[in-house]
Amino acid sequence: MLFNLLTSLIDQYSFLNVFRYLTFRTGLSVVSSLIIVFIIGGPLIKLFSEKMITGPIRQDGPIDHIVKKSGTPTMGGVIIIIGIISSTILWADLTNIYVWTLIFVSLSLGALGFLDDILKIRYKNSRGLKSRYKFLGQIIIGVTTLIILIKFSSHEYLFNLYFPFFKNLIWHMGLFFIPFGLFVIIGSSNAVNLTDGLDGLATVPVMLVALSFTLISYVVGNTIFSEYLQIQYIPDVGELSIFCGSVVGSCLGFLWYNAPPAKIFMGDTGSLSLGGSLAAIAIIVKHEIVLAIIGGLFVLETVSVIIQVASFKLTGKRIFKMAPIHHHFEKKGWAESTIVIRFWIIAIILALVGLATLKLR
Repeated sequence: MLFNLLTSLIDQYSFLNVFRYLTFRTGLSVVSSLIIVFIIGGPLIKLFSEKMITGPIRQDGPIDHIVKKSGTPTMGGVIIIIGIISSTILWADLTNIYVWTLIFVSLSLGALGFLDDILKIRYKNSRGLKSRYKFLGQIIIGVTTLIILIKFSSHEYLFNLYFPFFKNLIWHMGLFFIPFGLFVIIGSSNAVNLTDGLDGLATVPVMLVALSFTLISYVVGNTIFSEYLQIQYIPDVGELSIFCGSVVGSCLGFLWYNAPPAKIFMGDTGSLSLGGSLAAIAIIVKHEIVLAIIGGLFVLETVSVIIQVASFKLTGKRIFKMAPIHHHFEKKGWAESTIVIRFWIIAIILALVGLATLKLR
């Protein structure tokens, strides 16, 4: 909105030409989303506390965990989403279909998570929206997103799957693109949701993935850099750097309140929205496999749950003391801060490995 207004005045005021630079606007998106979250965070946390908007805590976890987390406000994802959308609308080119696609994904999955959080609060249990209804909602949102991309996307590479480390290995998925895209969107949104179990645990890895895709989006949308790195150039996707920058700034601001001991949790409102948005970005810039590498911590958390459930159903025994795996280490007596910081370190290493794939091909 502000970008479109300012660029329309360039002929009269030449100094406004700086707003044409994507890197400058990406920086502005980080700063503005950070400021917005700082401004609205405190008042909203106070409001949520007064209205007793607190989520139920799993009763099968460590006693210390239950005692510490009880009474903490949830639905902090509202703060994150406001920061992301506001900053994106301010600095992104609103004629870009990819920007509106990400706004749709963020808001729709955020609304689904909001409904889930509301039901948890109302009925005071951790189940919330029934799994089949949540899954159906994710399918509807995912299919709608993919249809938007198929119908309005101008690039011919949407149906391709590119493999990191192998520059000439490309799979044209055809109609399989739809179930594959659904798997990425639903899997990513649920993976972030599963990871969001300790103070700050999901926030920093999400920020690292968004920061990585800020660079990837810029490179893929730039003819010079994409040619140099032998990456498929895709027109107009560079604008996604603005959205990614907004995610980075919003998560950084939210971490101020979500760092141990957390004053608020992001809830399903935030985790579903963030996970789905990152997946949509990866699909648009054609780096879905790289998303699995950079977001490997989310994959690890999800796989631990799958293994736990499969093992119990097949053998009646549990592999871990508790799943997702961060709760396993809690049960083993690790301090929460130790788990969170070590998982952050893993996320940093995976982000570096994922970014290395841009050159190693």
